[in-house]
Amino acid sequence: MGKLTVRALRAVLVVVLTGTVLVQALMVWTLVSGNDPEDGSLPLTPLRLITILGIGTIQVIGVCVWRLVTMVRRGTVFSDAAFRYVDLIIGAMVAAALVWFAVTAINAPGQRDDPGVTVIMGGIGLAILGGALIVLLLRMLLAQAVARDAEATQLRSELDEVI
Repeated sequence: MGKLTVRALRAVLVVVLTGTVLVQALMVWTLVSGNDPEDGSLPLTPLRLITILGIGTIQVIGVCVWRLVTMVRRGTVFSDAAFRYVDLIIGAMVAAALVWFAVTAINAPGQRDDPGVTVIMGGIGLAILGGALIVLLLRMLLAQAVARDAEATQLRSELDEVI
């Protein structure tokens, strides 16, 4: 991974993480202070809480990607330590899908005149789960790469003993 790529990815992660922390802080402040700029209808507080949780999943993914990029730069990504971060990304993506399905369920009664919106929202939730499955597939590829790296190290060791 080139230095320019790493810098660009880290810049994007900094912007996303900073933005999500600010939005989360404002939403928590609104909930705690009771200064509701909306009309005060019932679903706002549950939607805000769910949104805060959803933003948290994005933050977990961002931090884990940051750690994996660091491991790539150090050349240590093909180790057992990388699995922890990949597993956290998968878990956060599944949690994000569940949060999205909760938003869909809360929003569905208001969409009786246009149920297509609920169907589209459900499709987005399935797409998020599909993303988690893609990351799971990539985890399996990482496991194969780690196994091959360990095997190569063992073979080099045996070859050094023979020579």
